[in-house]
Amino acid sequence: MARDEGGATDSPAAAYVFRVTVRIDPEVEGVWTEPDTFETTVVRAADSPGDPGWLYFRDNLWRGECGDEAHMRAVAEDALGMPVDAIDFRELRTTQAYLDDLRAAMADDLVEFNAETVDAALSKYLGSSIHVTDDI
Repeated sequence: MARDEGGATDSPAAAYVFRVTVRIDPEVEGVWTEPDTFETTVVRAADSPGDPGWLYFRDNLWRGECGDEAHMRAVAEDALGMPVDAIDFRELRTTQAYLDDLRAAMADDLVEFNAETVDAALSKYLGSSIHVTDDI
């Protein structure tokens, strides 16, 4: 995403939203935090349909939840640089235009999703966790 002169980033057309429990684990003896965990929202920009990485939902989600929580915790830990105790998929936040492009790309190769319709494929991976909005 590009940054403007003020440092703000252009909004992506869609993003995956997760609720994550992060653990603060000080490395200095005699230092601790209270509480030692907190919840935060982590947002990952969705790649445009057809671009590398656009199948993120297919590879990581199942029925609107993380398909492999341990793997997703490890991915979040790498991205955040701190231990992650729990991760929960919340939604694909998307513009209508992105969703239309996603549906079209999926329709071009339903075999890829082992589904007979685009709606069935979307439900299989994202459940009912699609939030169409102009404010990503």
